[in-house]
Amino acid sequence: MRKFKALEEKFFIRLSAFFTYSLIAVLAFIILVIFYKGIGALNPDMILKTPKGGYYYGGEGGVLNAIAGSAFIAIGATLIAILIGMPAALYLNVHLVRFRRTQNTIRYFLDALWGIPSIVYGAFGFTLMLFFGMNASLLAGIITVALLVSPIMIRTFDEVLSTIPKGLHEASLAMGSTRSETAYRVILKQGFPGFMTAVLLSFGRGIGDAASVLFTAGYTDNIPLMLDEPAATLPLAIFFQLGSPIPEVRDRAFAAAIILTMIILIISLGARYLSKRFSRTSLK
Repeated sequence: MRKFKALEEKFFIRLSAFFTYSLIAVLAFIILVIFYKGIGALNPDMILKTPKGGYYYGGEGGVLNAIAGSAFIAIGATLIAILIGMPAALYLNVHLVRFRRTQNTIRYFLDALWGIPSIVYGAFGFTLMLFFGMNASLLAGIITVALLVSPIMIRTFDEVLSTIPKGLHEASLAMGSTRSETAYRVILKQGFPGFMTAVLLSFGRGIGDAASVLFTAGYTDNIPLMLDEPAATLPLAIFFQLGSPIPEVRDRAFAAAIILTMIILIISLGARYLSKRFSRTSLK
């Protein structure tokens, strides 16, 4: 019997290891394919210049317009999500801590919102545009992406806050703090590393999504300077270039994919560094 249990344990350990390393191998393969196909087309002009005349037919220029548009939309949407998500997650874990049924109901709806496809958010944003008489613009893209990433922000931060010991809540309240003071001075400080993770996930989803901005942000070869101007994004730039019959333009699509991947990687590493730094600070 012991021999069978030992064999069973070894089997499941190796099976788990196989799937773990398979995921790493798939990620490495995707990155290698992107770099193999796009590294030849990647040059300073791709990053520092906007598309010139005939760019999508092999002309000169780059995707600076898409880089700027993606950054503007992702940053704006993440800031709005922070303004919505931080108070909502703290309210769930501090003010509603005694109402478990209400907590679970709200979490259910947030999970449902998280699972809605981004194209549905894009359609909803498009409907709002028509209702308010707006054109496809940077502002419309920011609002739509903010609606998309807000459930991610709230639920991710909520999961982190739910792991904080309840004794910390009680100790703060016993010392005379109000629930709002407990939320923002005690619980937020302890959960700040998790908050950084929530911001990272929201920003990564916002900068990499194409469906939600397809009908709301529009597309332009220029860098948007006003909120009512259309904005290009890197995912849409990749999509349009991959649809070109010209091989050189398709190679530029993979070069743009490299740029997008590197942006997300840099942000991920920076967020991990900040998370560890604030984690050490919160323990002092």
